[in-house]
Amino acid sequence: MRLGVLDVGSNTVHLLVVDAHRGAHPWPAHSEKTVLRLAEQIGPDGALGETGADALVKAVSAARTSASGLEVDDLLAFATSAVRDATNAADVLARVRDSAGVRLEVLSGADEARMTFLAVRRWFGWSAGRLLVLDIGGGSLEIAAGIDEDPDVAVSLPLGAGRLTRDRLGTDPESQLPPTPETVDELREYVDGLLDPVVEQMTEVGWERSVATSKTFRTLARLAGAAPSGAGLWARRRLTRSGLRQVLGFIRHIPPAQLVELEGVSAGRAHQLLAGAVVAETVMRRLGVDSLDICPWALREGVILSRLDQLTPV
Repeated sequence: MRLGVLDVGSNTVHLLVVDAHRGAHPWPAHSEKTVLRLAEQIGPDGALGETGADALVKAVSAARTSASGLEVDDLLAFATSAVRDATNAADVLARVRDSAGVRLEVLSGADEARMTFLAVRRWFGWSAGRLLVLDIGGGSLEIAAGIDEDPDVAVSLPLGAGRLTRDRLGTDPESQLPPTPETVDELREYVDGLLDPVVEQMTEVGWERSVATSKTFRTLARLAGAAPSGAGLWARRRLTRSGLRQVLGFIRHIPPAQLVELEGVSAGRAHQLLAGAVVAETVMRRLGVDSLDICPWALREGVILSRLDQLTPV
């Protein structure tokens, strides 16, 4: 069976096509993405601007054409926090449906955390014991923990790297000046405050293995010395809190326009790296996590696995 997953995220519109069947490893057949940074195009009124909506329709239309050309049996299309939180979400979804011919399902933050947790559980297996899973997106931070394939606790907080870059750092991608120390400290205090009600809740659940997914965590791990993407999907990658503190210590002094020069940092997300690092360091510190294993599977794979689970066994 050939499945297509169209992920309208806060940073990118990503089409992933896989060949898979129930009980099998889903093997990627095609991947394409368009960087839109929707989380940074939400206006003061909370609405996604006209330019962002136009770009979204164009990107979804192109992805639908690609999926059709690849003879996808089923296209699973969903949107996360940028569209979910927009005050004009209903209008944007209707426009995408009418103009691009794709009906987007809006995932709640909790469902996003659950799907990501499922992917991580399947990747590491039952021998990993109780899992803690962290995922920093463009618009939100997802945290989940538990022993089964469905986590005992799954929460989502508005602590995405793109959202915080826009709202708290005010960082322009072309800026030649880093944020002031006071601005970074204020961001850390803000993140700390939103984590307060979650820390006790997660600690009560407990875990044996701490795992992180998402481009933000992969980039931070790479800067801290983890294997590059060229080492392959199976290379073990880890991010320690001490390594993250070192990374945070030097990137906070680098202008956003120059962060892209660092190895492993993509141009589309370079200016969001500092906000992502602050969130990562704060949540690891608050939860007492010294080391995170980096999982290559995340939300898209969770959606695929969930869909395959619904198929009738042959």
